[in-house]
Amino acid sequence: MENVHLAAEDEDDLYSGYNDYNPTFDSEELDNDIGFQQAVRTSHGRRPPMTAKFPGTAIAARPVGTSYGVESSQGGRLLKARSQMVSSMGRPMTGAVQDGAARPMTAVRAAGYSSTMTRGSTFDPLGQSKGPAPALETKIEDSPEEKIKILEKKVNDLIEESCMAYSRGDQQVALERAKEAGRKERALVRQREQTGTSDHINLDLTYSVLFNLANQYANNDMYQEALNTYSVIVKNKMFSNAGRLKVNMANIYFKQKNFPKAIKFYRMALDQISNAHKEMRIKIMQNIGVVFIKMGQYSDAITSFEHIMGESPNINAPLGIDEEDKYIPANDDPKANMVIEAIKNDQLHQMERDRKALAEKYIMTSAKLIAPAIENSFAAGFDWCVDMVKSSQYVELANDLEINKAITYLRQRDFNQAVETLKTFEKKDSRVKSAAATNLSFLYFLERDFDQADRYADMAMSADRYNPAALINKGNTVFERQDYEKAAEFYKEALRNDSSCTEGLYNLGLTYKKLGRLDEALDCFLKLHAILRNCPQVMFQLASLYEMLEDPHQAIDWLMQLISVTPTDPQVLAKLGELYDNEGDKSQAFQHYYESFRYFPSNIGVIEWLGAYYIDTQFCEKAIQYFERATLIQPTQVKWQLMVASCYRRSGNYQKALDTYKDIHRKFPENVECLRFLVRLCTDMGLKEVQEYATKLKKVEKMKEIREQRVKSGRESSARGRREGSAGSDLEVRPDSSHSGRGTSTRSERLSAKLRSLPGNNEPYEASAQQNIDASYMDPLGPQMERPKTAAKKRIEEDEFADEELGDDLLPE
Repeated sequence: MENVHLAAEDEDDLYSGYNDYNPTFDSEELDNDIGFQQAVRTSHGRRPPMTAKFPGTAIAARPVGTSYGVESSQGGRLLKARSQMVSSMGRPMTGAVQDGAARPMTAVRAAGYSSTMTRGSTFDPLGQSKGPAPALETKIEDSPEEKIKILEKKVNDLIEESCMAYSRGDQQVALERAKEAGRKERALVRQREQTGTSDHINLDLTYSVLFNLANQYANNDMYQEALNTYSVIVKNKMFSNAGRLKVNMANIYFKQKNFPKAIKFYRMALDQISNAHKEMRIKIMQNIGVVFIKMGQYSDAITSFEHIMGESPNINAPLGIDEEDKYIPANDDPKANMVIEAIKNDQLHQMERDRKALAEKYIMTSAKLIAPAIENSFAAGFDWCVDMVKSSQYVELANDLEINKAITYLRQRDFNQAVETLKTFEKKDSRVKSAAATNLSFLYFLERDFDQADRYADMAMSADRYNPAALINKGNTVFERQDYEKAAEFYKEALRNDSSCTEGLYNLGLTYKKLGRLDEALDCFLKLHAILRNCPQVMFQLASLYEMLEDPHQAIDWLMQLISVTPTDPQVLAKLGELYDNEGDKSQAFQHYYESFRYFPSNIGVIEWLGAYYIDTQFCEKAIQYFERATLIQPTQVKWQLMVASCYRRSGNYQKALDTYKDIHRKFPENVECLRFLVRLCTDMGLKEVQEYATKLKKVEKMKEIREQRVKSGRESSARGRREGSAGSDLEVRPDSSHSGRGTSTRSERLSAKLRSLPGNNEPYEASAQQNIDASYMDPLGPQMERPKTAAKKRIEEDEFADEELGDDLLPE
């Protein structure tokens, strides 16, 4: 078989040599050659290429029995099977065609044909056989570039986590994530340097890491670390526009109160910012001005602010126009209405309103401050401010400034100028006209010109019917005309328009009080107290209502709450003393009356009560100082001087009492009571002046009788009221009594009656007589000292002079 085969090959010389080629140039199957791949990676396992001595034979190079020879049984006899000799390139060593092998279509390569195809393999150029598909090349994740990408993603995630933690308020976690991002970023840079790709370093990522780290240091008050981190960014020339971060460094120096360094870095940042960024430059200049103020360098601060006013004179909160029209609902679009309702009072709209209110506050405050100083007069300065506002974007505030000008006139007590200023708004739009008319109504109400007040209140209501202040002014004018029912209606309407109108609720309570509807008045003031927890007027009205409702304990409780708010109010203290006195608690009454006198020592009612209290407790010496003060307050009232003399007499100081009576007689020579005391004292003391005073007494009594007859006849003829005869004739003060004249109040009448009923009124000279003292309370001044006894005899008749033997020469002529 072999010889035939060889012979046949010799005969086919036409096709010989087609498969003879150098296998070194075959590179198609290098990827699948395991030996070649091992030789490329390492020097181990490399072997020399194999060649065939006899290209025409199939088994000429190997002896029988080697690894390339296998035994097979064919046709019942042992034969040496021919095996293909494969070189290290994976190609067969010869081009001899084996038995049963398909002949190649070309000498070197055929479509879909492999020289290593075994016997029986089919030609499949389109790869449609059902055999296993060749494996795709897998991505190697451990490559250096892939590791760098993963590390970059981790750094970005850490920066994001740091920012989110700070937004939640967790500053410590934000700083930890920022530090970890810094460590990862440095590891990333080192890895790029090791792989030789340092030219591809992500500068934006490095900047983000450092900037976030500096911010988190500053947020955690680690100012030095923050400054160091900012310095790293600023000094790196590869970061563009990094010089702007000097503003952040200046802010840190400002927090550290290192003002010179702050100004230095603000100015360095200002040099780094071009004129195109005007707003940023203005903000930095504003910061510089603030630092100068902190340093006390006001002239430099003025220079900075003047520069700002010259460049961009606004407060960074443009008011624009009233944008309430944006929130008017549309009737034909339900969805739009829902959106309008949702944004009508959302956080953004609230912020807008707050910024507008803040802008108005700044402008109005600035005008008030500079108006008196920039011109010769306040009015001229305010006019200049109004002109400036009219020429700016805040033109809507010009009218408010004019009204504020009128209010300033009012505070300066210049009512005429205030009225003239407000009258200029009568032809303005409805809102301004209503405000001006409301103020005018209030001014005329203060001046008691109720007709003008009512007219301007009507004008304000016609301009704006829903103006609660105008309705309250209208109600006040009706209240003054004592039409309380109609006044209550205006106050109720004001409350319907503005439920938080405390003035309307207070006035409504007063109106119900006037109408005698005490329960409704009490309800109004209790509601008002829930709104104004510490309002003294409301507490006083509640106490007054409870007193009118005959609940003194509740009245005392409310007055005690009022004292906790206004502890130095003498009227409240006096009222508390009166309530405690009515309840019989003399100790508490004395304490509050005494406190009232201490804060306001000119209240005659309080002085009278304290004097009576000391007389009642047998401390006449202490009562003297109160009646002497009453004498200073009312020097024309003889009763206080008589009380002083009576106290001297009660305490046993008769000489001082006599001198006091003589002084009273010089001032009030026609006072009958004083002459009676002088006659009595001179008689008891054996003085020669007794006859002189007795004669004067008779003359004065005769004159008093004549006056009374004249008054009686005049009253009968003309029905006119009785005229006062003399300074002391109407007092009807009995000996050793305070007075019997009529007071202007019930409390004064009670105190005067108390003084008249004090023990010893029927015993003018003996201070040692036994007195019936009320022992139901303890004396706040301590135990009463035993009074010294006198040698004077007890007289049966003190005030009647019928037993006096007076000669005819003592009678009036």
